[in-house]
Amino acid sequence: MKIALSLSAILLSSAVQAESFRLTSPDLPASAPIPEKHVFKGFGCDGGNVSPALAWKGAPQGTKSFALTVYDPDAPTGSGWWHWLVVNIPAETNALPAGAGDPAAGKAPAAALQTRTDFGSSGWGGPCPPKADKPHRYIFTVHALKTDKIEIPADAPGAMVGYMINANSLGKASFTARYGRK
Repeated sequence: MKIALSLSAILLSSAVQAESFRLTSPDLPASAPIPEKHVFKGFGCDGGNVSPALAWKGAPQGTKSFALTVYDPDAPTGSGWWHWLVVNIPAETNALPAGAGDPAAGKAPAAALQTRTDFGSSGWGGPCPPKADKPHRYIFTVHALKTDKIEIPADAPGAMVGYMINANSLGKASFTARYGRK
């Protein structure tokens, strides 16, 4: 009986902690498609390619840094598409302003490293699914990490970044936004 109660307490504690870690964006309404200002400019798309503002709260205890990923599992590649990869976001950070995905703009924390996306460069690459495809899902995830810094090269591919994030994860918070073209 004691074991069952202890297990129940652990599971409840984990569930409460997982529910308290949240990621939101004032720029991405839950029931609307991603606005054009955030869409990629290139590959036949003509958006503004501005990364949306993001905010998070309720990170797990012991968080020493954050990482942010934006991934499209619906891309017709066989392996999805990485739209934004940021590591080494300081633990005291709880938001990124709109436009932080432009490395030249200086809006991301100085310690943060934006690595290479599947567009071939660092920084935000907005949605741009093929015409007439069903709307794609864009999974925005903030990862709480148990390390101050992930040591990876600036041109590290998404798989390497993902491996290092998962090896150091304390928890994560996600939401999904959608975008499609006619």
